Amino acid sequence: MLMRTDPFRELDRLAQQLMGPGTWSRPSAMPMDAYREGDEYVVAFDLPGVTSDAIDIDVERNMLTVRAERRPVTKADDVQMELSERPLGAFSRQIVLADTLDTEHIQADYSAGVLTLRIPIAERAKPRKISIGVGSGRKEISD
Repeated sequence: MLMRTDPFRELDRLAQQLMGPGTWSRPSAMPMDAYREGDEYVVAFDLPGVTSDAIDIDVERNMLTVRAERRPVTKADDVQMELSERPLGAFSRQIVLADTLDTEHIQADYSAGVLTLRIPIAERAKPRKISIGVGSGRKEISD
């Protein structure tokens, strides 16, 4: 259901690690899983340490954009940082959704640092039976 558009994702991820934290003009990528579960497509993003009010989700036509920002924790004046490995800054991910997904009814849930989006499969994309009419459906055209 997703259309893969970035063949250099691993190279980008390595470059982001080397270049440091993301900014709004140059955000870091966020890891994700995507799978189909029944009549829904599920996309889960790892966003540990991000508050729900720092997450922005947009859909324009079939382009889904998720942006988030992990802000530094406020520390007292007498705290001296010894080690800081958790990335801070802006994170973003864009996904091109297939036309078979119903982008009008996306549900979002954020729990335990994981943002889960549930996107229903559009009714027109679900398998259905076609009935066959029986009878004299033949008509002649006369002048």
